[in-house]
Amino acid sequence: MRPRWSIRNAQNSAAGSSNAIVLIYDAGNRLIPSVRRSVPRAQSSVGFMSAIRPVHHLLTMRRAFTIVEMLAVIAIIGVLVSLIVPAVANVRKEALSVSCQANLRQLFTGVDTYRSMMKGQLPMCDFLPAATPEGPVGGLVEVLAKTVGTDCACWFCAADDDEDGSIEAGTSYIYLPGLLRYTPQVQIQVAALMASTIGDMSLTQRQRDRMRRDAEAKLVGVLYDRSPSSFAVISDSQDRHKIGTRVPRNGVYIDGSVGILRELDDDAEG
Repeated sequence: MRPRWSIRNAQNSAAGSSNAIVLIYDAGNRLIPSVRRSVPRAQSSVGFMSAIRPVHHLLTMRRAFTIVEMLAVIAIIGVLVSLIVPAVANVRKEALSVSCQANLRQLFTGVDTYRSMMKGQLPMCDFLPAATPEGPVGGLVEVLAKTVGTDCACWFCAADDDEDGSIEAGTSYIYLPGLLRYTPQVQIQVAALMASTIGDMSLTQRQRDRMRRDAEAKLVGVLYDRSPSSFAVISDSQDRHKIGTRVPRNGVYIDGSVGILRELDDDAEG
């Protein structure tokens, strides 16, 4: 709001002439006595405006930014952006990680249902499905087709953008028992069991394969019974959650707990 001014008549007894008193008011309608001026009434309108113009200019003048001040503001904005952008990115990564853990919890429910029907035995299948032109084949996706469904969104991590890899294979997650079945302590015992059936000609190849899978499932189950917190059941197949110094994968364990994938201790590795 610009300052306003008004003119009041005043009689100069000494000079015997009539003058006009110019009163200047601020934006709050308060009188500013320091800029009060007496202007001869006889002056023309042009002279009158010339007399009050300096006062009006002082009231309306605004101070501009200097280059140093502008650079300082830009520097402060740059510092704030450098602090805010990483924080926002980390919040987004945390949200994707939470969504991933929810998927793992849902998949473990399917595994737990399978175990309840198979007297506690874990599913024994490939650790990852095979990508074929007709779609993913095998793996946990096929085993849990009836309980979870092959088209469930829980098979894919929200942070997974590997179109030609894990997404084409049908899942973002790896089934760890499918890897542990190939460890020496499992395969040595399985080989000894299968060697004892070589002379049994009544067994078909399908029965032998079933016998092998059952033996592997039992031996892998022993590993989980010995170290339930060392081996995850299902985890990310790739490093997708790079947040700070944490392990960039999530996992679900045999007791149903879900979280950041734990590093193997020496006992579990042995």
